Amino acid sequence: MIIEKGRLLKISILRFDPHVVGDKPRIECFEIEEAPGMTLFIALNDIRQYHDASLKFDFVCRAGICGSCAMIINGKPGLACSTLTAKMEAEISLAPLPVFELIGDLSVFTGNWMRAMNERLEAWIHQNEAADYNRLEPRMEPELAEQIYELDRCIECGCCVAGCGTIQMREEFAGAVGLNKITRYQLDPRDERSGDDYYELVGDEDGVFGCMTLLGCEDVCPKKLPLQSKIAYLRRKMLEVGLKKACSCEG
Repeated sequence: MIIEKGRLLKISILRFDPHVVGDKPRIECFEIEEAPGMTLFIALNDIRQYHDASLKFDFVCRAGICGSCAMIINGKPGLACSTLTAKMEAEISLAPLPVFELIGDLSVFTGNWMRAMNERLEAWIHQNEAADYNRLEPRMEPELAEQIYELDRCIECGCCVAGCGTIQMREEFAGAVGLNKITRYQLDPRDERSGDDYYELVGDEDGVFGCMTLLGCEDVCPKKLPLQSKIAYLRRKMLEVGLKKACSCEG
């Protein structure tokens, strides 16, 4: 029985550890044999096991749910665990996501950015009264529940942040991940904030009116969320609130 060998993959990785004194950014190339069903996650593990144990990259779930393995793959943000090498050319380039704090090589820390964004946008359900755990929540229509669930599928991987041209120019921009959260809570009937409250959070150029509609966020979202349509929806809502505020001031 003849076993055919897989392709020889040439994987170029941007290496740099900011915590090592004197270390400088550099490209290192590794050659590995492709296996059936291989993903970039598997390829990176092979590199770390057989070539260089110091290679840094992140993973947890291996199922496209945690978002830990997000990186720049051939110039485009994506998840290593759900990227099949068979669908790529034999020469592959990898780099860490921009914007976020670099830990080393392909490993970045998205936590500080995501935490600051969530705190700034107050990304939790706001209720004026203390929760009564013995009280049943009001019935939610299935269509609305489905809309909210669709937005809740965001895994905060950071791909949309890395693919956003606006964030590259305006550090305080909430990004698609932040605006997605605001849309989710604006739809949720359990959240008791008013339109004015939401307007104060994202009704400016650091919020929904700063988006340049380049579609980069939606193009790279691994969960295929309809980010641009939700941003457009939120922009219309914020415009309505803004017009009402302007009319009330004139009155």
